[in-house]
Amino acid sequence: MSSLFDVVLSSAFLAAVLRIATPYLLAAFGGLVAERAGISNIALEGQMLSAACTGALVAGYSGSVALGALTGVATATLLGLLLAALRLELGADAIIAGIGLNLLASGGTAYAVYTLLDDKGGTTGLKSGSLPTVTLPGIEHIPVVGEVLSGQNMITWLAFLAAPFVAWLFFRTRFGFHLRAVGEMPDAAASVGIAVRRVQYTGLALSGALAGLAGVFLSMGYVSFFVRDMTAGRGFIALAAVFLGGLRPWGVFLAALGFGAAEALAVQLGTLDVPPQLVSTIPYVMTLAALALYAWRRKRRGRAVPAAASL
Repeated sequence: MSSLFDVVLSSAFLAAVLRIATPYLLAAFGGLVAERAGISNIALEGQMLSAACTGALVAGYSGSVALGALTGVATATLLGLLLAALRLELGADAIIAGIGLNLLASGGTAYAVYTLLDDKGGTTGLKSGSLPTVTLPGIEHIPVVGEVLSGQNMITWLAFLAAPFVAWLFFRTRFGFHLRAVGEMPDAAASVGIAVRRVQYTGLALSGALAGLAGVFLSMGYVSFFVRDMTAGRGFIALAAVFLGGLRPWGVFLAALGFGAAEALAVQLGTLDVPPQLVSTIPYVMTLAALALYAWRRKRRGRAVPAAASL
C-alpha cells in the first residue's frame, strides 16, 4: 500500500495525469460546446479517430508535422459540420447520425491505412513525427513543479488553456450568449433576430475542432503513430465528463481531469502486483459511477423543484 501512495504522490504520476487527461479535456470541451448549441455530439469518438489518422498520414507523407496537425483538425471540423448538416438540413436524429459517423470513422481510417500502407494495424511503418514539447524557462529546475509542468506537449498546454477560453467564450462574448440562448430556447432566440442555424453550425464546427486537437494529440503527441481504433472510447468518456460537470466549463474541466487521473492510476497499477484485468476496468468503472451520480443528482433536483413550487 505504501508503494501505491509513493506512486500516486510522485511528480512522474502528476505529469502523467496532465498528459493522459489532455484528450479527455479537449474532447469534453468539444462536447460541451455542442451541448450548449442544442445538438449532442455523439460523434466525438469518430472525430478524434479521423483527426488522429489524417494527421499521422499527412505528416508522414508531407514531412510536415504542422501540416499534419492542421489537416487532422480540419478533418474533425468537417465532420462536425457534417453532423450539423445531417441534423439541421435533413432532420436526422443527432444520436443516430453521431453513431453513424463513428462507424464511418472506424471503418474509413482502417481502410485508408490499409490502402496506403498495406498495414491493417496502423502507421507504425510511417515516420510521421511528433508535435513539440514546451520547456518553461525558470521553473524547469524547481523541484516537483518543474518536473510536472516542464516538457509537456504543446497540445497539453492548449487543453488546459481551453478551460478559461471556453468560460470566456460562453459568458463574455456575444457569440457565447447566442450559443447558450440557441441551446436553451431556439424559438425565443430566433424571435429576437439570432441566426439559430448559423450559431449551431459554428458551434458544431468548434466542437469538431476541439475533438480534432484531441485526436491529433493521440497520434502526434502521446505517441508518434496511428493505431486502429486508438481512441478506445475516450470520446464517450468525454461525453460523460460533460454531464458530470453540469454543462459548466470548470465543472467539465474537473470531471475530465478526474477521468485522466483514473486512467493514469490504471497505468501505474499495471506496474504493481495488481491483476491486469482489474486495472483495465478502472476508467470505465469510474465512467459508469459518474453517470450514475449524474442521474441521481438530476433525479434529486427534479424532486426538489415540485416541492419548492408547492410552498
